[in-house]
Amino acid sequence: MLVDPSRIPAIAIFEAPTFPDERGFLLQSWVKSQLAARGLPNDFTQAIQTCSRRGVMRGMHFQWDPPMGKLVRCIAGAILDVVVDVRLGSPTLGDHLAVELRGRNYKIIWVPPGFAHATFALEEDSIVLYECTAEHGPGREGGIRWNDPALGIAWPAMPTIVSEKDQVAPTLAEWLADPRAAHFRYA
Repeated sequence: MLVDPSRIPAIAIFEAPTFPDERGFLLQSWVKSQLAARGLPNDFTQAIQTCSRRGVMRGMHFQWDPPMGKLVRCIAGAILDVVVDVRLGSPTLGDHLAVELRGRNYKIIWVPPGFAHATFALEEDSIVLYECTAEHGPGREGGIRWNDPALGIAWPAMPTIVSEKDQVAPTLAEWLADPRAAHFRYA
């Protein structure tokens, strides 16, 4: 179910401060003290950047060891960014939030641990920057199927390019039946 961002308080969406002038603009992706004032982590250990063709689906991914949160921003192009709550015991378990991030709308989304995350490229050469709270933990990450009908996500109606790994990811119900799902508990 699509929910209002305020219904899932662990997720934050905000706009990066920009300072335009005749030369263009300066954008502050994040300032440590401002993230702290919002109650968000501000000690990132890894940055990842992707560049995707129009129609590329990346996700729904998560990592439990170490738990990874992501501050996500579209630098160029446009994406549909989707987040699904996979925390056992959460009142919003299985609910999702979708937000369009563009190189020129300056929106940033905080995706905490315990949420599956995906990006869908709406334009050619869409570039996304992820500031991560943990380093990649090979073998300690997973995902759920991006087009699981139980999630009810309204993906864009265009040809979709999906990796083989993402095509065979479990449904949310299959993931929740897996003992590893216990890594994400609602607190």
